[in-house]
Amino acid sequence: MGYLFAVTLLWAFSFSLIGVYLAGQVDAWFSVLIRVALATLVFLPFLKKTPLPLVCKLMLIGALQLGIMYGFYYHSFLFLTVPEVLLFTVMTPLYITLLNDALNKQFNWQFFIVAFIAVLGAITIRYENLTNDFLLGLLLVQGANISFATGQVSYKRLMVNQKLDDKTVFGWFFIGALVIASACYALFGNTEKLPTSSTQWGILIYLGIIASGLGYFMWNKGATLVNVGALAVMNNLLIPAGIIVNVLIWNRDADIARLTIGAAIMLLALVVNQLLTKRKVNPAVV
Repeated sequence: MGYLFAVTLLWAFSFSLIGVYLAGQVDAWFSVLIRVALATLVFLPFLKKTPLPLVCKLMLIGALQLGIMYGFYYHSFLFLTVPEVLLFTVMTPLYITLLNDALNKQFNWQFFIVAFIAVLGAITIRYENLTNDFLLGLLLVQGANISFATGQVSYKRLMVNQKLDDKTVFGWFFIGALVIASACYALFGNTEKLPTSSTQWGILIYLGIIASGLGYFMWNKGATLVNVGALAVMNNLLIPAGIIVNVLIWNRDADIARLTIGAAIMLLALVVNQLLTKRKVNPAVV
């Protein structure tokens, strides 16, 4: 849990740094490419000879959890505020639970109930302005959530029984993400929207080396040391941490009342999920 708590504090600032200094100012695909490239460089010196099947699996996980996830995630900031992006990540634990159940060949019907409640919470935050842009932003965040959840569960299941030093193979994770980021920037990148200030370059370097390089290694390492339930809960600790940082430092004019109501509905979704889970384990609970 220590790894996950440390990264939660680390990532609490990342949402705001992207939303305030990069979104709409620096091409999203360029930001993704630089961030992933720097993280890859951090772990290249630690790479050791690795069986090809494990290399391929790690690259696929990295391509999904970072490369594809970042594509959804960075573009969502073009349509949503930082607190909205954070709150809409509330679905990630549900995706983790659903995916794990699917891999265990179980069906979790309660997911649909909980997801519906969580979506109501999301709509509450912007119920007076449900534009197409807002709905697109919501869908982009869900794409990022699904990618991030799938990567976490896959890495946990792949590495939990591997007798390897994680840092000697984690470079392949970033190389997989780098392949996706490079291809997407080549196809969709805007070469006219590059960083124009030392602040923007500094933030990209921080996000690449610290938030991505160190952060994703510690997060995925922590994921292998806890059960799926604890991993799901830790994903949602990012939400209050990130919102507190954003509102206190950068977004003091946020509609606190509406954010609070929407967050309360989303919290209700988690409570319902917890109660239904307990009832499933112990049918005597009423």
